Amino acid sequence: MTNSVKTPTAVESAPFPYVALFVLATAVFMSVTAEMMPTGLLPEMSAELGVTESQIGLLVTLFAVAVVITAVPLSALTRRFSRHTVIVGVLLAVAATSTFSALAPTYGLLAVARVLGGTAHGLFWAVVGVYAAHLVPRHQIARAVAITTGGGTLAFVLGVPAATIVGHAFGWRVPFLAIAVLSLCASLLIAKRLPRMAAPVRTPRIPRSRAAVDAGQRPSRPKRMNPTVPGVAVLCVVVGVLMVGHYSLYTYVTPFLIGQMGVPIGNVGAMLFVYGIAGALGLLVAGFLFGQRPTFGVGIALVVTGASVLVLSIGASNPWLSIPAFALWGVALGIIPTLMQARVLHVASPAITDTAAAFYSTAFNIGIGGGALVGGLLLSGFGLESLPVVCLLLLLVSGALLWISVIVSHRRHAATLS
Repeated sequence: MTNSVKTPTAVESAPFPYVALFVLATAVFMSVTAEMMPTGLLPEMSAELGVTESQIGLLVTLFAVAVVITAVPLSALTRRFSRHTVIVGVLLAVAATSTFSALAPTYGLLAVARVLGGTAHGLFWAVVGVYAAHLVPRHQIARAVAITTGGGTLAFVLGVPAATIVGHAFGWRVPFLAIAVLSLCASLLIAKRLPRMAAPVRTPRIPRSRAAVDAGQRPSRPKRMNPTVPGVAVLCVVVGVLMVGHYSLYTYVTPFLIGQMGVPIGNVGAMLFVYGIAGALGLLVAGFLFGQRPTFGVGIALVVTGASVLVLSIGASNPWLSIPAFALWGVALGIIPTLMQARVLHVASPAITDTAAAFYSTAFNIGIGGGALVGGLLLSGFGLESLPVVCLLLLLVSGALLWISVIVSHRRHAATLS
């Protein structure tokens, strides 16, 4: 049966689970599309709800804050449940909160719906990567996770642009209803087609001092901090600052396209589609050209991003300059997240890779929420033209921090060899 519990022996001998991984990728697509939809629908949502576009942008902040606050506690609270049940439940929650969003008559109720949606999203991301890894042998984990997270890339390529086009044509509530229906269908698909994963087995812990006494040994001294923690911490700060800069502009990309670049509102969806395709191209470039040199790849992508945003800052009204720059921005931002995560896992010792990945995800979501907040404040206080300027400044800061992290890493490595 497709939903039977998989054992380690069955995983080793089974063929590569393309169907199950594509089902998970579909779930990722729904979750990311639901998160980022407001970025393409700012004008319609602000007009109908009677609030500013900055306030609509804050809905992205609320979503991300809910992810950061609830992901780890909810993951711990649901450990006793099957991961299969958790993912199905999360998608049902996405369907419910998307319906709530579509029907919300006021901005306040919509904000509540977004917080609830972010809560479901945080639990989803705490489970989905582990689930993908559970389906395959250890040497195929990277391949499985890449397929699953490809659903997130597809959300920017297809989901957000499609939601923008539909929202412009039929109103912003229709895309939220569509995501609700599709998430419900995805939950049914997962319930039928995804192999079950048992709840993690919890082993009772024996206090260190008691274990030592039982073994006839003296209690050992507390362990020193893992020496790779500082490097991981700096990289998490880098990604947080970088994402604040990126999302301070990207969250308000629709009014920027219309107000600064002169794109007709009916063509915004097409421009977001171009950006998404460029991001998918960047993801391919990240794997083929920089897979073995993630830090070098991030450095190149930061330079390309900075040049693109600089052009958008000084030449947004010139389509011959701004449209290629907009596409290059998409390529660079397709490269950076993948390679930054690879860099974090490369720096982290095997003992803390899970923790490092969790903190990377937290830093990323802090960047999303912080960027939407910073961008909203800038939009209200200084206008659209301030967004790329601040984005560029934060790119410079993140680049400097990345450079410092590389120097510190090299010095620590040299010290261990001497």
